[in-house]
Amino acid sequence: MPPTGKVITLSDKRHGLPFSKGLLAQSFTATGLPPSKAYEVAQAIQDDLRERDELSITMGRLKDLAVDYLQRMVGESFAERYQHLDELSRIDTPVIVLIGGTTGVGKSTIAAEVAHRLGITRFVSTDSIREVMRAIFTEELMPALHASAFEAWRSLRVPVPRGADPVIVGFREQTAVVVSGVKALIERSMKEGVSLVVEGIHLVPGYIEPSDFPGARVVQILIAVEDEDSHRSHFYIREVQTDGLRPFERYRSNFDNIRMLGLYIEDQADRHGIPVIYSHQLDHTVADTLEHVVNEVLRNSEDTPEDGVTTKEEDET
Repeated sequence: MPPTGKVITLSDKRHGLPFSKGLLAQSFTATGLPPSKAYEVAQAIQDDLRERDELSITMGRLKDLAVDYLQRMVGESFAERYQHLDELSRIDTPVIVLIGGTTGVGKSTIAAEVAHRLGITRFVSTDSIREVMRAIFTEELMPALHASAFEAWRSLRVPVPRGADPVIVGFREQTAVVVSGVKALIERSMKEGVSLVVEGIHLVPGYIEPSDFPGARVVQILIAVEDEDSHRSHFYIREVQTDGLRPFERYRSNFDNIRMLGLYIEDQADRHGIPVIYSHQLDHTVADTLEHVVNEVLRNSEDTPEDGVTTKEEDET
């Protein structure tokens, strides 16, 4: 049995801050490890340090131990994710994650989980932005804001061009307005140096160019559901989870329009080189989304001139 009660301190922290097994375990859950397994790995590290009487440890040494134990106890993939997340946490530039897709593909759930694992506390939906803009612009002034994305065509005040679909035209009109609010949020996050996750149907590739925000690392991604029956079932689950506030029937009756918008957004993603992740199982979709975001941010970091890269001081563990 390892000695108990011995206090382990981080020697490269001011005043010798104590090592926290709970915070270490929390950093492991960001890799996708279940909390119980993350705690087990953190416990093993703590026991090892006490057993060898290594009661003063640097952050570098602790992270090396973390990688070693993750490799041995849960596998190489989790160790690599931990390393990548650690690299990302030390980038002193706001990370902006844009997660788009049509209604009912699980964007909100996926985006919230990605934000949590990345430690990003600022999380906004484009529907929330639209609600704020509705309070500013009356329906008479800007009718496209006062309808759902798949019903915005009902508010069109100009003739639809020959050969165009009114559902797409109405959605594009609404998107153009909402995206102006998204851009303002990104600009604000850049000024404050705060990372941000935005999710919503209005994040259509081509309406926002990541290159327009050189002071941030902008990653855009699209979530889609290929199988129509699986997509339709999401709305029933949503009705149950919201106690009927988001009724299944309303979405069922507009399902063809919702699918049409999804195909339009996916086509735009293909045109602009934005990756599409097809959601089949939530945990896998979150993992795939997180992996893409982390890899893209780190790739962009490698492309940045060396003298332009700054990193945060090591976070306390």
